[in-house]
Amino acid sequence: MNRGNPVVDKSFAFAVKIVNACKKLNSEKKEFVLSKQLLRSGTAIGALIRESQNGESKKDFIHKLAIAQKECDESL
Repeated sequence: MNRGNPVVDKSFAFAVKIVNACKKLNSEKKEFVLSKQLLRSGTAIGALIRESQNGESKKDFIHKLAIAQKECDESL
């Protein structure tokens, strides 16, 4: 984890929690459709945040963070 950036750290911890929740849903509840979508949207947040750090411009940085926000809303 990147100790200098709390957003990266928190998004990584969130992704780990999402993965564990999806594993539990799959094994105990035999739920696959919604858990797969939750897995995609919940783990995309951290990936987009990391990707935004390498944005080509300020607009690109903001755009990637806006997409991460949409994935966060979808996860909710």
